[in-house]
Amino acid sequence: MDLGFASVDTHRGLRKGFPEVIFAAGKTARQVVEIAARLFRVEERVLITRVSAEQAGALRKRFKQATYHNLARCVTVQKKPAPKRPGVIAVVCAGTSDLPVAEEAAVTAEIMGNRVERIADVGVAGLHRLLGRLEVIQGANVIVVVAGMEGALPSVVAGLVSKPVIAVPTSVGYGASFGGLAALLGMLNSCGSGVTVVNIDNGFGAGYAASQINGLASGAGAKNVKTLKG
Repeated sequence: MDLGFASVDTHRGLRKGFPEVIFAAGKTARQVVEIAARLFRVEERVLITRVSAEQAGALRKRFKQATYHNLARCVTVQKKPAPKRPGVIAVVCAGTSDLPVAEEAAVTAEIMGNRVERIADVGVAGLHRLLGRLEVIQGANVIVVVAGMEGALPSVVAGLVSKPVIAVPTSVGYGASFGGLAALLGMLNSCGSGVTVVNIDNGFGAGYAASQINGLASGAGAKNVKTLKG
């Protein structure tokens, strides 16, 4: 569907099991609303990420079903929530400053039909905090670990669990963190087995990948993809 300023992929849900996600940064409020409206005609739910307060206001004015997740900088629009699949995704956050990225991952995973367990402020500077939540973390099918500074937390978690770990470096840190580059390189060089790394501050990418893994673990992945005809 060509809107002039955007070509909306209305078949994304058929191919992927979830509709095209709107990245709001750099778009006008009108553009975001028009893209969302076109998707919402044919889809049960729509996710918009990196939303400004102005864009969120326009979306809430247009859609009575819209929910603004302020901390995650996301808006979700749903006719009805997706059925919850078996299994849990744990979103583990090193520090309170990393919460916006962690929440983006959590909101993404939730709208895709996953149960999410949020675990905040368990960074390596106080390891007892992580160990106190270890039973919950080990019970998840996949763990998203969000950390800035030196980015050490995913390596620690990976050494304590038998499930996939998706590491998310954040741009949180002092000058030598180079806007998250130090955390990214630390995670890419992790000695923990089973660690996969996404881009700096990419909570959305981590939440989406975690949903796909959880779908496979619960046997729900194939069921959520419609048959593409024509």
